[in-house]
Amino acid sequence: MYFIGHEARTASRLIAKADTATKNQALIAMANALRRDESLLLTANAKDLENARAKGLEASMIDRLALSAKGVATMAEGLMQIAALADPVGEISGLNYRPSGIQVGKMRVPLGVIGIIYEARPNVTADAAGLCLKAGNAAILRGGSEAINSNQAIAACVKEGLRLAGLPETAVQVIETIDRAVVGELITMENFVDVIVPRGGKGLIERITKEARVPVIKHLDGVCHVYIDDEADFDKAVRIADNAKTQRYGTCNTMETLLIHAEIAPRILPVLTKIYIDKGVELRGDETACDIIPQMKTATEQDWYEEYLAPILSIRIVAGLDQAIDHITQYGSQHTDAIVTENYTRARRFLREVDSSSVMVNTTPRFADGFEYGLGAEIGISTDKIHARGPVGLEGLTCQKFIVLGDGQIRQ
Repeated sequence: MYFIGHEARTASRLIAKADTATKNQALIAMANALRRDESLLLTANAKDLENARAKGLEASMIDRLALSAKGVATMAEGLMQIAALADPVGEISGLNYRPSGIQVGKMRVPLGVIGIIYEARPNVTADAAGLCLKAGNAAILRGGSEAINSNQAIAACVKEGLRLAGLPETAVQVIETIDRAVVGELITMENFVDVIVPRGGKGLIERITKEARVPVIKHLDGVCHVYIDDEADFDKAVRIADNAKTQRYGTCNTMETLLIHAEIAPRILPVLTKIYIDKGVELRGDETACDIIPQMKTATEQDWYEEYLAPILSIRIVAGLDQAIDHITQYGSQHTDAIVTENYTRARRFLREVDSSSVMVNTTPRFADGFEYGLGAEIGISTDKIHARGPVGLEGLTCQKFIVLGDGQIRQ
């Protein structure tokens, strides 16, 4: 790992001074290589899926591991979007004159070397490589053993893009070994790694947070809520609550708890129950919800804290907006929460008072995603209150330094 870290640090200095056109050339070449090698990528992914099923991995893990032709196209499109985005490196802001005559401002600069540790999702290899490159960083990527074939196939396309643009291939290194000890080494390489971004299960993120000696950009849980207000548009609410849970089950921005105003619950809950049951979703409700739908299981206290990542949904009937916000504050994970209402005042209160990294009005939390936010892609989602919060794109992979411009002034 020492050699990998040393190579990354050396490459980071070259990437930091690369111009925008060169970085974009590399990104476009990567995207073209992904599209060209679609069949090779899908073949490699099929091997990973076969191995995953043979090992009996959970359905949510296999869902995140699976790569389709659409998925390959989305990876390529993400890289093209990143190429089209403004380059944040070198951006100067807040430049003001001080009484001494000097000008003081801030310049956006790369973080340096970013280590990404992730499970299952092979698309992270392309997304992370593209974002780190455009933001002027080098990257060390350590994917999970379950996606080793997919990650290496994608890495070949990434390296080709770097090579064609005249950039060092060591700017993005995908670790080939599946030895778990590598993770422990990577997160303690203070001399070579500036930031760690973990993407995976709670156990992985807890371990990295506890053992890392370098800063970590992370989120631990995705306990996302949708609150249906009594002044919600009925049809909007049904579509949103359906999509929020059933569009995909194994993602961190999937709704895990549905909150419904008591006034609208007797009318809307039976409609939603039929939709959920028809799609195989297990429902767990509080006492009031179970009174409306007797076949629903009774929710336990622990259910309100659960990130199921599965076709299971907790439902609670609340007296109003205050109780909904109180519930989210107590049980939520500060990831993504949404309100469905036509009441402007309540929507504004929800936006202001819900302390999550993404807060939404009249739409699904499934949109909490870097690609959907126009970031091109995301390297992860941060629920920490640091410089990067929510989906982390280009700006989150840079920081700012003070710059001072003078004309011979000296301090008296």
